[in-house]
Amino acid sequence: MSKIDTQDWRAFQISDLFEIVKGKRLTKAAMTEGQIRFIGASAINNGITAFISNKEHLHPSNTITVSYNGSVGEAFYQDEVFWASDDVNVLYPKFEMNEYIAMFIIPILKKSGKKYKFIDKWKKEDMEKDCIILPVDQTGRPDFSYMETYTKNLAVAVSSSLTALQSAKKLNVLKRFDMQKWARFHLYDIFDIDSGTKLDKVKMDTSTPQISFVGRSNTNNGVTTHVAEIDGLKPYEAGYMTLALGGAYLGSCFVQNQPFYTSQNVAVMIPKENISFEAKQFIATAIFKESQNNYRAFIKELNAHIKRDFSIMLPACEDGTPDYQFMSDYMAHTLEKASRTLLGLRTFIG
Repeated sequence: MSKIDTQDWRAFQISDLFEIVKGKRLTKAAMTEGQIRFIGASAINNGITAFISNKEHLHPSNTITVSYNGSVGEAFYQDEVFWASDDVNVLYPKFEMNEYIAMFIIPILKKSGKKYKFIDKWKKEDMEKDCIILPVDQTGRPDFSYMETYTKNLAVAVSSSLTALQSAKKLNVLKRFDMQKWARFHLYDIFDIDSGTKLDKVKMDTSTPQISFVGRSNTNNGVTTHVAEIDGLKPYEAGYMTLALGGAYLGSCFVQNQPFYTSQNVAVMIPKENISFEAKQFIATAIFKESQNNYRAFIKELNAHIKRDFSIMLPACEDGTPDYQFMSDYMAHTLEKASRTLLGLRTFIG
């Protein structure tokens, strides 16, 4: 959904839209247990803090409760009869309100209430004077029809997004790996393992940033900056993989998509055969998981093991070799699904 254009919205005094009624104090000692909602100054559970049977001071459904003390400004739509505590103001609509219109107005009320802090409180007399900004129709009155339609469309979009996410979750559960045909492979059987260029980042020339500089980082593909190419020192090729051997981000493994240098304690893995980008991503995940499960920063790091006995579990073919095609297909499917999800979220957010 597209973002709301509020340029033509107008300010309306809250007391012109709602009759504001202060809640009534009811101590815990005076409460009797029951099925009626007791709304307190809470930011969760729709403001419900207890269920009572006391009926002396009940408020009708289709109203909005707003905390003026405690969780100042927290607002909720009430669809059942309730008792409001004396820390809560109840807004009785002076127009034909429904749940969709209320849900449109509530975030705007919350924003208005943010200027009040716990020590200030959002007292009834202050709320009556305050204004909120709302869309207007051609007559200059609040456009309640627009509010209702917008909220309904938003509800449909949210429902669709949740359905898609639930489907994706179920798909992941159904397609969990069958690891009976997996095997353990030493890293040196798949890659030539190089110790890297072991450069010091602070000494690098960044005046003409052309080459990726990969450090012991777990973000941005491990790239911590870009540097000038060093005469006589050829960068590693794009497509090689990097692995942090120690430190806080031990096991962080990435496929580099540009020529690069490395800092201290970053190994470079050069594939011994043609492996697709997707299969490398699969392997990088397996390396990271193995590192996190069986090695520890500053205690048992990868330096002494990476060329000797470091191994990972991978899907295997009938002849015992790594099943790169399975890895490639699985990651391609995963990346496509992630792209669709991100696209849907971007469309939804607007």
